[in-house]
Amino acid sequence: MAWEVTRTVRVRLDVPDDRKSDLHATNSKFQYCANRTADWAWRYPDEDCVTSKSEAEAAIYDELRHETDRLHANLVQKAIKRATDDISNCVDRLAEGENTSKPHYDTFSIVYDKRAATYYRDKVSLATVNGRVECEYDLPENPEGTPHGQYLLNEDYSFSTSTIHYDGESDKFYLHAAMERELDVASPEKAEDSSVLGVDCNVDDHIAVTSTGRFVGNADYLNHQRREFEKRRASLQQTGTRSAHLTYHRIGDRFGRWSEDYLHRCSKQLVAEAKRHGCTHIAFEDLEQIRERISDGKKFQQWAFRALQEQVAYKAEEHGIVVETVEPSYTSQQCSKCGCTLEENRDGQHFACLDCSYSVNADYNAAKNVARKLAVKLQRGQKSPAGGAFCQYALKSGIMTVNATDVASDTPVSAERESTDKPKTSAVGS
Repeated sequence: MAWEVTRTVRVRLDVPDDRKSDLHATNSKFQYCANRTADWAWRYPDEDCVTSKSEAEAAIYDELRHETDRLHANLVQKAIKRATDDISNCVDRLAEGENTSKPHYDTFSIVYDKRAATYYRDKVSLATVNGRVECEYDLPENPEGTPHGQYLLNEDYSFSTSTIHYDGESDKFYLHAAMERELDVASPEKAEDSSVLGVDCNVDDHIAVTSTGRFVGNADYLNHQRREFEKRRASLQQTGTRSAHLTYHRIGDRFGRWSEDYLHRCSKQLVAEAKRHGCTHIAFEDLEQIRERISDGKKFQQWAFRALQEQVAYKAEEHGIVVETVEPSYTSQQCSKCGCTLEENRDGQHFACLDCSYSVNADYNAAKNVARKLAVKLQRGQKSPAGGAFCQYALKSGIMTVNATDVASDTPVSAERESTDKPKTSAVGS
């Protein structure tokens, strides 16, 4: 089976001084097209919004080409697509009862595919309102081990639709190059067996705990950093001086960038743990279903969970590891050893089963339950092995095997664990 892997590399462009204005003019017209499309397609609340790129193109493409004079035809199409895609996301949020508004574009960001840009390993040629501009890449002296060396200069990767950005503080232009390749890997869905790493995410204590007993990140530290950043921004707003105003805008979303990097490091550890144990799958709880358990005051944790899962999926893809989600009910109350499900089993970070006396860290217990849920799901043929095929999930020491005839701790304790053939679980390793 072929897996398509995409990696984005940020590379600084050496833009000739006399051509910088051409890129700025191109961005202005690109954003104009995106805003005009948003104005036309946004019909809420009176009508249904238009989310179809082809419908928007049929209605306003010719007008936009005329109004933007010499803007490349493909850039007009990409601006229309950006707006309709964003409106589609807005419609999804509205359907879920979330507040949102019509998209607006005022930052420097131009989408280029291979019809409007010619990509090379050392430079790129970009279509502008004033012809093509050729920009060399500002690469590190020794790119080995960097994203530039791993992806941008790697002939195994090819260029895909990318974006150009501008940093006003440094007066520098950047290419966010999307690099693609296909990997031939064995498909876990058709493999003879599968192995699952379960991950439990938390709003307090550790960010994530795995079914192998690995504790990753510090949620308390992440929350503390967010609160400190928000207090500083609030203080600058209240000060009201020009200096405070400039500082407020200069720091921008510095915490957002820091937290993304922090979660990036956590996701690397989770994927490395899955590789270390030869796992074919990584299991998380379904974010949509745990949303009700998180109060409005903890929306940040929802973002952190989603960002972590997305980064894990992004990194796992390159290694042929599938990231799946499972229904989250009772994972924190159910004993991963005997299946007894009681709210009283858990007391803060400590789990002690009132039935079999199994005692362990509560998040580790939950991570094993998350892993088992996906293992049973795979075994039952919803995603993979047919017939008598089996799958496993990684534990702190050894693995647990789940197959069609022997799944002991999945006795009918809760509705999720009930099975007509009453499967059993057998442990391999301690």
